Amino acid sequence: MASVNSDEWRAVCEKFTNAQNLTDVESLNDPKNDPFRSKYKARELLREIHCTLKSFEAVDEESGTERRQPPEEEEAAAVVDGQHQDVSVEGLCGDSPAGMRAAKLAAVEYYLGVNHIDTEELPAGQEHLGNCMTLLQKCTVTCYNVSLYIHVRNQLGILWAGYDETEKAQGFLETAESNYQQYMKDDGSPPIDMTEYFGTEENMLTHQERVRRFELAYTHTMYYLAQVYKNLGQTERAATYCHSTLQRQLKLNQYNPMEWALNAATLSQYYITKGRYMEGRHCLSAATVISGLAGDIPSEAAAQESEIESERREQLSQKRAEIARCWIKYCLNLLLDARKLLEDNIGDIDSDRQEELRIARRRAEEDEEKGRKSALLFDSEDTFDSIASLEEKVQRLFPVDFTEARAVFLVGQNYVTQAKEYFQMDGYVTDHIEILQDHSALFRVLAFFEEDLERRCKMHKRRVDMLEPICNELNAQYYLMIRRQLMFELAETYNDMMDLKLALANRQADTESLDSHTIKKFNLLCTSSVKYFQMFLESLRSPEGKMPEHLEEEVLRPALVARFRVARLHSRLITSSPTVQLDNLNKALENYKYVVQYCEAHPEAGAAAETELELSMEMAGLLPLKINRLKARMALNN
Repeated sequence: MASVNSDEWRAVCEKFTNAQNLTDVESLNDPKNDPFRSKYKARELLREIHCTLKSFEAVDEESGTERRQPPEEEEAAAVVDGQHQDVSVEGLCGDSPAGMRAAKLAAVEYYLGVNHIDTEELPAGQEHLGNCMTLLQKCTVTCYNVSLYIHVRNQLGILWAGYDETEKAQGFLETAESNYQQYMKDDGSPPIDMTEYFGTEENMLTHQERVRRFELAYTHTMYYLAQVYKNLGQTERAATYCHSTLQRQLKLNQYNPMEWALNAATLSQYYITKGRYMEGRHCLSAATVISGLAGDIPSEAAAQESEIESERREQLSQKRAEIARCWIKYCLNLLLDARKLLEDNIGDIDSDRQEELRIARRRAEEDEEKGRKSALLFDSEDTFDSIASLEEKVQRLFPVDFTEARAVFLVGQNYVTQAKEYFQMDGYVTDHIEILQDHSALFRVLAFFEEDLERRCKMHKRRVDMLEPICNELNAQYYLMIRRQLMFELAETYNDMMDLKLALANRQADTESLDSHTIKKFNLLCTSSVKYFQMFLESLRSPEGKMPEHLEEEVLRPALVARFRVARLHSRLITSSPTVQLDNLNKALENYKYVVQYCEAHPEAGAAAETELELSMEMAGLLPLKINRLKARMALNN
């Protein structure tokens, strides 16, 4: 191998430095019509380095002797905390000169592989990474090459994941993880970074920088494994690795604040679905605090003056709105889970369960510190106080009454306002409507906790006011699925309001005693519910106007429920006209029969709407008797 003082070796080092600069710096300024110009130049330099190293190897083989490594490699291994020590690479790493030469060639193959992948030439990139692996097989894992071992396996993991070969990706990444853990157990000293293979005495890395780069490589391993486990459906494992990744990024101070915050907010959604609200709230609080480190959103005036500021404004606004949406889900799910625990079999609050939940709440509050110790939380001294302060503003325990539920609702509603500021109807139709649907769901679950029926009815009216205009304005061709969701929700909301209005009239069994105003209001709500259920059913028709003989799985239950509800609503309409009443009963019977006949023709459909089918069968038998009695009375009167 050429001496460090030789012109040949200095030329190699200079080419490597230039290749790194082209890849990491110059490429950022490449024109759009030639986006890989700098990386192609870097590739040529890497190829030249590869040829030079092969020629050095040939000379050494011809000489028949193992030459001592150049002094710059000894320097690379011996610099600790900036202080030079008289220790050779061989003595420090326990590797042979042949192994070190192989590692150098492997490093060039690695950089060539990454270069080809960056320029979208995946087969060539795979080949170079494979060459790197083959060369490393000649070496034992030491402080000289362990970093390269991990980097190449990380890249192969990414590559195979991109090919949807998830299990192959898993194998490479888990081996990288094992390499790190075994090395830290056996040695633990900060290893040589492969950039130092081609460095000079002046630019050797310090102890701290070696530690940082090695730990960052392992952090990437953890991050990629989190994605792999998620794709394999191992959600618990994926969440654990994602948390570890975020924790390591904080510790190493190597993260983009907005990207970190968005990843933490996304992780919160997993914890929420598992009912782990301590971790969910902590992730969201950390996301909010860390996102603040990205700085203020530029003013509109500044954004208009500068393209960079405009892009930054867009990114900051979007990511903070996405974090706000995660907060909405937190509040909504906390309320929904509380309702599941408190709800009796007719949809009201069970007072016994309410008291049980209060007792459980007190125990949980007493064990708060114990719960925090067992939870996966971020250990960050710099932001701990800010995160804890934000956590205190949002409860994590299930609300047991309206006052507590309203406090959660108001937090969610505040984030609804924040999210809508960015995801406006003009430009973000789907996102805007999803936020409105979450807002509606917040009102719906809050109404469950409200004892005053009049106020509960007003909450449902708020839902109608926010969803009805959107539903009627949406283009049916482009937003069919969303319109169906809105129509069904509006139908159910009007139905809930109808029940509440009747309850407000003291649930009188004798409808004739109801005053005309109440009857008019009741019928209006009833027909409004029917209208939206019918609109939903009409949306199922083919372009030729025919109802489908076979309902697709995604609309099977909603369609059968809509038919059942339409039947029930028609039978509940209040009228003094026997003719109108007969018409309503016939429409009710027609829809009940549809549910029964469809499930008879498609036996598998019965499982999708068991309760509705059972009641429809019962009503399909009873209604004809009622219709015949009404006809008989009408005949007598005539």
